[in-house]
Amino acid sequence: MDAMDEVVEGWLKHRLVVHDLIKLVDDENMDFKPWDNAVTVSELAIHIATSMDMFVKLVKDGEFTPPKTEKDYQSMEDVHDIVTKYTAKTKRDLKSLSKSHITTEVEFNKDKAPGSFWLSNAIDHEIHHKGQLFTYVRIIGAKEVPFFMKHPSQL
Repeated sequence: MDAMDEVVEGWLKHRLVVHDLIKLVDDENMDFKPWDNAVTVSELAIHIATSMDMFVKLVKDGEFTPPKTEKDYQSMEDVHDIVTKYTAKTKRDLKSLSKSHITTEVEFNKDKAPGSFWLSNAIDHEIHHKGQLFTYVRIIGAKEVPFFMKHPSQL
């Protein structure tokens, strides 16, 4: 297994839990948010997926492109489909990265750093929001939630 395969596998151990968490939310709760100015559970799930895609594109293309706004969903199944689409795309894009992508400095938010920094930042960002998603589904009433990450045999 090469280094990028290890990155992809490590990231997937977290992303697939996002998929599991989304399945715990029914359509009745898709607009749940814990306070007035918070994002909804469905917006949070989509933000996780589109942000990772944005960071990988930043590293791959060398320039920042804002994440796509996904608003065309009516159900949690639609949200899951969107996250599934981005998971597949991000996995492909991650696997296509070369050593040059990882070592070349790129700019984001007026800061320059190697691609490896932005990928690490992206994974940490996703894990942070996944933790929020755990809290949302618990507040909604989920009694049993998945472990925080998949084990290697579950990939």
